[in-house]
Amino acid sequence: MNPPNALEVWLRGPLPGVPPLLQPVAHALLQAREEIQAQLADFPAALLWQRPAGVASVGFHLQHLTGVLDRLLTYARAEALTPEQLAALAVEGHSPHPGCTAAELVQAFAAQVERALAQLRHTDEATLREARGVGRAQVPSTVLGLLVHAAEHTMRHLGQLLVTARIVVSQLDE
Repeated sequence: MNPPNALEVWLRGPLPGVPPLLQPVAHALLQAREEIQAQLADFPAALLWQRPAGVASVGFHLQHLTGVLDRLLTYARAEALTPEQLAALAVEGHSPHPGCTAAELVQAFAAQVERALAQLRHTDEATLREARGVGRAQVPSTVLGLLVHAAEHTMRHLGQLLVTARIVVSQLDE
C-alpha cells in the first residue's frame, strides 16, 4: 500500500489551494491514486479482465473509477454528460483496445484525479449546498453531496479492486 512508515495522505496536512471543507475529498482521491499506482502499475495485462467468482474485473474497476469520478464532477458543475462520457460508460468492463495494459488504465485514473483536484481548488465553498441533479432522472443532490460521494465511491471501488487484483494474481501461483 504505502511505503513503510509513510503517513496516509489525510495525515500529511492540508493540500494547497483546496478549500477546507473539501480537504477530505482531495485526501481520499490522492490516497486512492497512490495505492492504485503502487499496487497495479505492473499488473499483468492477461489478468486485467478476469472475473473471479463472477465479480467485476480489475480492468472494470480501473475504468469505473475514472469514469464515475468524471461523471460525478460533471454533475457537480451542473453540466450534462457528453456523448463521449456516455460512450465510455457503455464500454466499462471491456478492453478499450487490444493490448490494453493496467498501466494505461492506472494513468487514466491518475489524470482524472488531477482534473478532480483542479475542480476542487476552483470550487467556492459557498456553492456546496447548491442543488444539483444526478443522471437523466435528475435525482436531487448538492455540490457537496456529489463531491463527497465521488470520494466515498472511489474508496469503495479501491477496496474491491485491490482484493480482486490479489485474488487473480494468487490464482497464478496455484
